[in-house]
Order: sequence, then structure tokens, then C-alpha cells
Amino acid sequence: MARKVVDEPSEDVVALARQERQARRSPFARIALFIRQVIGELKKVVTPTRKELFGFTAVVLVFVIIMMAIVTGLDTVFSALVIFVFGDPSVAS
Repeated sequence: MARKVVDEPSEDVVALARQERQARRSPFARIALFIRQVIGELKKVVTPTRKELFGFTAVVLVFVIIMMAIVTGLDTVFSALVIFVFGDPSVAS
């Protein structure tokens, strides 16, 4: 299982953001602050283990296969219903 990390901004990033807001820096300084904050958030990312990755992939594939079966079934039922109501267009009258 992946490590649980509390998603709170680090204190230094918050303090720096407050300083930047008070100083009302130039657009370049605001862009630099944004990039520093993005890097700080990226450091919090936890990558899944190989076992977790295979598990997640299996869950997604099973879900997609189930949804494909449901859509195929509904398509078959509705097409049969349309043919029943309107008749078979391939049969000439």
C-alpha cells in the first residue's frame, strides 16, 4: 500500500507566498513563486509499487471489459427492438 502523506503545503512555501503577496512582486517573481510551489507539490507525489501498479491496471482493464459488455448488450437489445418496431430494412416489400 502506498504511503499516506498529508496534503498540506509546507510552512516555508506558505510563508514565502505571504511575503510575495505583501511585496507585490513583478510578473516574473510571481512565475518563479508558482514554479517553486509546483516543485514543492511534486515532491509530495508518491509513486505506486510494482504490485500496486499491476493491481490498478487489472482493475481498470476489468472495468473497461465489463463496460464494453454492457454497451454491447444494450446495443444488441436496442437494435433488435428497432428492427422489431420498424421492420428489417434489408427485406424489400
